[in-house]
Amino acid sequence: MRTRPNGRVSDVHDAKRGMDIHHGLNGGRRVSVEHADHSRTVFQRGRPGYVQRPYSFRGHDFARRTYFYHGRAYSHFYHGWGYRGLYLNVYAPGFYYGPAFYGWAYNPWAAPITFGWGWGGSPWYGYYGGYFAPYPVYPGASYWLTDYMISQDLQAAYAAHQEAGEVDGVPAAPGGPLELTPEVKQQIADEVRNQLALENQEAQQNAQQQDINPGSSGIDRMLNDGHPHVFVVGTALDVVDASQTECTLSDGDALALRTPPLPDATAVDLVVLASKGGQECQKQATVTVSLEDLQEMQNHMRETIDAGLQELQAKQGKGGVPAAPSSAQVTPALYASIAPPQDPSVAAEIQQEGQQGDQSEQEVTTESSGGGTPIGALQSRPAAPATVTLGQSQNDVEGILGQPTSKAILGPKVIYNYNGMKVIFKDGKVADVQ
Repeated sequence: MRTRPNGRVSDVHDAKRGMDIHHGLNGGRRVSVEHADHSRTVFQRGRPGYVQRPYSFRGHDFARRTYFYHGRAYSHFYHGWGYRGLYLNVYAPGFYYGPAFYGWAYNPWAAPITFGWGWGGSPWYGYYGGYFAPYPVYPGASYWLTDYMISQDLQAAYAAHQEAGEVDGVPAAPGGPLELTPEVKQQIADEVRNQLALENQEAQQNAQQQDINPGSSGIDRMLNDGHPHVFVVGTALDVVDASQTECTLSDGDALALRTPPLPDATAVDLVVLASKGGQECQKQATVTVSLEDLQEMQNHMRETIDAGLQELQAKQGKGGVPAAPSSAQVTPALYASIAPPQDPSVAAEIQQEGQQGDQSEQEVTTESSGGGTPIGALQSRPAAPATVTLGQSQNDVEGILGQPTSKAILGPKVIYNYNGMKVIFKDGKVADVQ
């Protein structure tokens, strides 16, 4: 069991069950179990869980993940890939479109279009109104897909916040410059186009009965092609910055790869291009992300782009979206056609592992404490007295005192209220305590 400086549990490992439990800085909880048959079950509070089952195709490792969320089951496929001593799961599309459709999605449309998303009255859109705004016009599918992807991520973050009591950070106040700037969105749109070109190449290989190279499909290529790349966070993730301070990233944050990692590194340094404040990693901070987490981030981008392509296919010729080529029909991926069937008991298995996680935490806590203290009591036990001093950052204060009861944001001046005590920041640093 590992705890944070404030005394709260961050991670629990139960070797007997093959279980790892992580408590996120934002209040989320993730239970992951590796089974003896190399399958995996993941439970996430307020977010999709999944059961992953391995299989083989032409001598290569593949896996089918059956996700379950809000009563709906759906699947994605992954290609196993050994990289730098790690085992990565690289996203593998379940089907492909024809080359003309990918060309329609990759190249600019004949004329820019406007598109009505219908988000105006949605609570998530108001909540993140200072962070994100859609493009006024769309010159091509990559820009539409960029807004689709970010909006899906922000909706997921808001839903998790509502369902699980997570604190996704404090959204930027509306009325000022957007945190997700046009420059950052352009970098994301460029990355979307790169992923479309990659999938088009894979589609042609699939049509010729060729195996898809997971080294080219995943982060292996992205870390070694000599080009800058942008990643969009697909789920809450705790990382450390250059000062080794823990901070969190949430759905829709943007990160930039500017320098490749050393040849034997199993983690990569990324620069935060856009985040939402609060406990989140500060903009322009350099954070360290494990290669496993980075691959999952890229997987999520490709999965969401593919979901967006399905939306575009359904909407083509309607609502201002230009008509797509007739080759939009899909062809199943070779490896998907022989995959084991979707797991019918996925919901029950995920829920069971979530309950097993509760039991595991109680047992591990008892062994670690030696006195049988239940996990709930340990989580709520107050930390040792700590001191707030001049010059500390907002993250430092939140790590000591927790989230304030309210905040006042007055330009460069920010006031945290803690039941009668005020902590006043100027330019992000403690200037006074009253």
